[in-house]
Amino acid sequence: MGVKKKKEMQVTAMTICHQDLETLRSLADVEGKNLASLLLHCVQLTDGVSQIHYVKQIVPLLEKADKNGACDPTIRSCLDILAGIYLSLTVKNPLKKVLASSLNGLPEFFLTEAIQSFTSRLQEELNTTDLCSYRKVTDNISSCMENFDLGRAGVNNLLKNVLHFLQKSLIEISEENRKFAGNHIVQTQLMNDLLVGTRVSVMLVQKIQDFQRIHLKTSGSPTWQSMCGLLSIFTKFLSDDDLLQTIQSTSGLAVILFIKAMFHPPEKIPDLISSLLLRSVDCTSIPDWFLNCCRSLCCTDVSQSTLLFLCQGTLTMLDWQNGSMGLSGEALLLNIVHVLFTLSSQIKESTLELFLSRILASWTNSAIHVLESSSPSLKDSLNGNSSVVGRLLEYVYTHWEYPLDALRHQTKIIFRNILQMHQLTKEKSDSETSGLAADRFICDLTESLLQLEWHVKGKYACLGCLVDYVGIGHILALAKTIPSQILEVMGDQSLVPYASDLLETMFRNHKSHLKSQAVDSTWIDEWHETWVSPLLFILCEGNLDQKSYVIDYYLPKLLNCSPESLSYMVKILQTSADTKTGSHNSRGALGALMACLRTARAHGHLQSATDAWRNLVSSARIKQGLIHQHCQVRIDTLGLLCESNRSTEIVSMEEMQWIQFFITYNLNSQSPGVRQQICSLLKKLFCRIQESSQVLYKLEQSRSKHESENELTKQHPSVSLQQYKNFMSSICNRLFEALFPGSSYPTRFSALTILGSVAEVFPVPEGQVQTVYQLSHDIDVGRFQTLMECFTSTFEEVKILAFDLLMKLPKTVVQFQDSEKLQALFQAALELSSSTKPYDCVTASYLLNFLIWQDALPSSLSASLQTQQASCGNGDKSAVVVERNTLMVIKCLLENLEEEVSQAENSLLQAAASFPLYGRVHCITGALQRLSLNSLRLVSEWRPVVEKLLLMSYRLSAVVSPVIQSSSPEGLIPMDTDSESASRLQTILSEIQPRDTNDYFTQAKILKERDSFDLEDLNASVPNIGASAEIKGSKERKTCDVTAQMVLVCCWRSMKEVALLLGTLCQLLPMQSMPESSNGLLTVEQVKEIGDYFKQHLLQSRHRGAFELAYTGFVKLTEILNRCPNVSLQNLPEQWLWNVLEEIKCSDPSSKLCATRRSAGIPFYIQALLASEPKKGKMDLLKITMKELITLAGPTDDSRSTVSKVHALNILRALFRDTRLGENIIPYVADGAKAAILGFTSPVWAVRNSSTLLFSTLITRIFGVKRGKDELSKKNRMTGSEFFSRFPELYPFLLQQLEAVANTVDSDTGELNRHPSMFLLLLVLGRLYPSPMDGTSSALSMAPFIPFIMRCGRSPVYRSRVMAARALVPFVMVDEIPTTIRTLLAKLPNCTDQCFRQNHIHGTLLQVFHLLEACTDSKYRLNAYFQQLLADVAVCTRAKLWLAKRLLPFHGFHRKSSSAGFLSPFLLVGWEGGDGVTASRLNGPSCSAVSA
Repeated sequence: MGVKKKKEMQVTAMTICHQDLETLRSLADVEGKNLASLLLHCVQLTDGVSQIHYVKQIVPLLEKADKNGACDPTIRSCLDILAGIYLSLTVKNPLKKVLASSLNGLPEFFLTEAIQSFTSRLQEELNTTDLCSYRKVTDNISSCMENFDLGRAGVNNLLKNVLHFLQKSLIEISEENRKFAGNHIVQTQLMNDLLVGTRVSVMLVQKIQDFQRIHLKTSGSPTWQSMCGLLSIFTKFLSDDDLLQTIQSTSGLAVILFIKAMFHPPEKIPDLISSLLLRSVDCTSIPDWFLNCCRSLCCTDVSQSTLLFLCQGTLTMLDWQNGSMGLSGEALLLNIVHVLFTLSSQIKESTLELFLSRILASWTNSAIHVLESSSPSLKDSLNGNSSVVGRLLEYVYTHWEYPLDALRHQTKIIFRNILQMHQLTKEKSDSETSGLAADRFICDLTESLLQLEWHVKGKYACLGCLVDYVGIGHILALAKTIPSQILEVMGDQSLVPYASDLLETMFRNHKSHLKSQAVDSTWIDEWHETWVSPLLFILCEGNLDQKSYVIDYYLPKLLNCSPESLSYMVKILQTSADTKTGSHNSRGALGALMACLRTARAHGHLQSATDAWRNLVSSARIKQGLIHQHCQVRIDTLGLLCESNRSTEIVSMEEMQWIQFFITYNLNSQSPGVRQQICSLLKKLFCRIQESSQVLYKLEQSRSKHESENELTKQHPSVSLQQYKNFMSSICNRLFEALFPGSSYPTRFSALTILGSVAEVFPVPEGQVQTVYQLSHDIDVGRFQTLMECFTSTFEEVKILAFDLLMKLPKTVVQFQDSEKLQALFQAALELSSSTKPYDCVTASYLLNFLIWQDALPSSLSASLQTQQASCGNGDKSAVVVERNTLMVIKCLLENLEEEVSQAENSLLQAAASFPLYGRVHCITGALQRLSLNSLRLVSEWRPVVEKLLLMSYRLSAVVSPVIQSSSPEGLIPMDTDSESASRLQTILSEIQPRDTNDYFTQAKILKERDSFDLEDLNASVPNIGASAEIKGSKERKTCDVTAQMVLVCCWRSMKEVALLLGTLCQLLPMQSMPESSNGLLTVEQVKEIGDYFKQHLLQSRHRGAFELAYTGFVKLTEILNRCPNVSLQNLPEQWLWNVLEEIKCSDPSSKLCATRRSAGIPFYIQALLASEPKKGKMDLLKITMKELITLAGPTDDSRSTVSKVHALNILRALFRDTRLGENIIPYVADGAKAAILGFTSPVWAVRNSSTLLFSTLITRIFGVKRGKDELSKKNRMTGSEFFSRFPELYPFLLQQLEAVANTVDSDTGELNRHPSMFLLLLVLGRLYPSPMDGTSSALSMAPFIPFIMRCGRSPVYRSRVMAARALVPFVMVDEIPTTIRTLLAKLPNCTDQCFRQNHIHGTLLQVFHLLEACTDSKYRLNAYFQQLLADVAVCTRAKLWLAKRLLPFHGFHRKSSSAGFLSPFLLVGWEGGDGVTASRLNGPSCSAVSA
């Protein structure tokens, strides 16, 4: 009677060999008090936890022995056995650590014997030649080195042997890994063994003290030879790109560590490593042993990954503390960072980029250590204004928005370390005499960060670092309203975590600052004004999302920092609650009050609920909140009642009454989110009731013995328990009342979900555990019938909830005793499974699954049940009954399906109209999914059923596939095979064959004479085929209408269900490991047949619903194949991939691949094969496939490759859209963009169409999913420097393409020449935006783009001129805007010019306008620089005023656009500059053009 105890930890018991067991028996004394007796009793136990208690008694027992005991043969034998036990235990067994910890306390006079025992036992381990045992021995070496003195001493004694073993094992495992190339499951295990062996080698050299002095005296010693051998192995691993990158990374550490241990003199190590990194090794000046071991590192063609991991090893393994390496170490430090900068511009692979970011962060840590005692020259090289820090900041700015969260975190570390480095480079005298105002680096950095837009996520982390560095006072002095600015941003969910973390850093820093300077408590008022007042304003006046995120993220942090602020907040909100009660679209002050109280209680800032009601808020306000017009106020008030930081807090009677009041009015909420929150909060309340009731039961027991006042409640525990029971019973009564026939979906969803929570939180009591309430006690026949009627709902969610609730109830409640009712329900389910209404088969599936869990089945199946029951034996009765019933139901469904498929083979129209086939298959899949197929008892009975299922699936698919694979499945009605005219049948069957295969683009479709037929003759021979068909049933003849839609629905749903069934079988059924084995249900041949089935239908189906769901099943199959130990099955996805790629490349006109419908199922097929490839590997299939596809999608002169190009473009689009490929697809984005832009110039429409779709996908992949209506929202944009640093290959390509486009904008002859790629190029460039962080140090300068974009502004296409104007802005630096505007205005014609074009004028004015608009940001308006800019532009503009006054001799469109284009920038200047005179001059006729 109490809270259930947690399960005890499972520990595998230790065992010993028979010989050691006999030794212990012979040495054990009669009294059982010596060490042998203790060990004998210990190893005879089967429970590992009990053995731990005995192990802990070993050392205390030995401490009682005197020094003469060291010579005792009994103790010597026991120590030897203990060494064997230790080495036999697995590395993760807790017994191993307990034994090591105990033996570390061994008395000193036993140490020699113990070390000898461990040494001899370890020697036996090292002598093994079994490859499978190498991992165990390596783990033992590692364990001996980890906090185990005896083990470390044993390894030290056998160091020569250990090194030799490590060398031998790494060579043999590496060779074995090469043999198993292609078997990634075996290779994964072998590579893990290589990784462990490499780590142990590193640990060995690090932890053996005085390693160099003792063991490396002579270069010819065995130890030296083993070290050289290991160094050669690690060098080979480092350069082997076929190995896991973690192995390469660890090998980089090992190479540097071994060089450090072996190279003499140590003073030259930094110079040697520098030459390796700079690829300038002088082979004549290095030792022969080094050249022999590391020859591949001394070459000039060292790979990028090798250099990267060498840098990591250098930073990790060399000692950077206290400047111990002198000037050569400082030079090495600078060389490393320059190598890293070079690699940063070359590396594309996301995993290597992540490594690079971590290594750069590690470099900044090392730089901080060196700067603490460095030379002045290094400080000059690493101060805030140095080029190195500039490059580091540039790296931070271009990667702080990187998609990988781990990489973004590294940029924060780098930025924080940059500030610390800058601090260390300043002289102490400088930092003491001059404040922050004199530190231009920090001031400029702060101002630049504050000028950034708030949508830049990296801004928040960097500002947080600056606050920690300079304090919040400096930030508030520059931007006093920054708390409000950040709170305004918190309406955007993607920015909320960053904004709330920054606010927390700021207000905590501010509080500490104010407290340290204050002499009294008045400082809290300033703090409240700065941080709490903006919060209250948002809570009362902000929009819905903003309030929600502020309450969820900001408010809890604020209250945790200052709990005393709650009373201040409540006081203000209470005074406003009477006047600002809120409405249906506004929370008002009442909503803000409830939100604050809810958050405070949930985080433990209210001592008890009673205090909250009495002191902070009245009962009337609680009720007002529970029925407030605004849903979130109701939720917050309910949360205030249900949530508590203590799960055992007693629920008061008043709270229960309020909950009942709430449920009365809130079950029918129309918002899904509100319903979910209500159900979740009530579940929390039920958990409180359940856990507090356990406390009350304990108190009731103790109170009967000790009559004393209860500190938790003032009334007797039994009274509270009765109140709980009455409350829960009342709640359930109301919920069942809400499930009346015809009740709405929201009401049913809420009631069933809450009832499900009740059944889950208050389970059937087991053992001595008591429960305060059981739902089953309130379930009668009427309520059971109510739950069963929920199956008839048209909403599947209601069916699921009703089914789950019935499954949670005890079988005694829901079990049928009346066989007639069971028979009727079963027959009803069978009829529903063949209904023409799709949702009926879902009802049938849940009904059958419910019946399967009953102990009885209809009498119609009893004859076949008897034999099954006899074969079950005495097993788990419940599991056997469920398995038996599932098997019988599936057999019954299969029999019906077989009969219907036979009829469908004769008449598909009859099947579509009377018994759609998909319902039976859906029920079979549903039954299989509920059964644990990995632990079947009736395996022999299941085998024929599975085989029959597969055959029936293929037959069904063959019936419906002609419709799905036809060129136009949406309007097709096939003929019956019993047609009177065989010739007409052949005509129709030929008509439904695919007509969009690979010859679609190469030859015209000509209807041959023999294919033509007379429509009237057809109607005469097959009457009513278009509108109706005569359906011949087994018992009666009836006529019903059959439409093309009915046939199509029948066919594609049948294909869908077959695909899901086959996918389920592959996913859930165990596979046979051997052809004739009895341990599986699916054979290798069956799996291959399923794969061929999916391949055929994915590559040939035309209906999207069919191949999308075939894809779902195929994904399940490919995931299983990649984890399958059978090598032939493992290699199937790779074989399928090569086959389809070859078929795509060959463009054979006879191929059945669909060349229209965006390549139909082909992209899905390849997507499934690639997405299931193990992500921890090298993703070789993805790399090879992407290279092939990009080659096919590229430009070519061969017209025969058109179909291949279309397929390639469509497949690339699908792969770039697949989120499961993650960052592995990013390295190919640049090539994909090139293919899309070049494909847009193709003369073939299909290529242009596919290129457009691919380009749209790439825009989303690069700039993110569009989350607002603004097409050019800055949330979906990127700075120019960030864009070109992530995709440097696009820089020359876009520049070259833009130049070609600009050259065709306008010709001297005046001919209209629209370049097809112009819009795509401008669309990409227009999504870039300028940033104050964009420096000039980058080699990817934006300047070359400017003249070409300006020329694109002359385009005759209006939309292109607008895009060119927007695209120009990010390429012009802020300080160059005045010069650029003056240049543009100078290009406008003078009044004396005779020949000019309106498109040129309009495009130029648009560019001026957008440049001015970029400067009108509030950050620049009050700037004197900006005021001067406006004055200069105003002067230049007045000279061109004649353009707005003249009468244009053109059509209205050109006149309006050019006049508006001229007036827009001029009015902008007049408004910003305050030039009222100029503005007033424009109040004439020309101003109508602006409105036009």
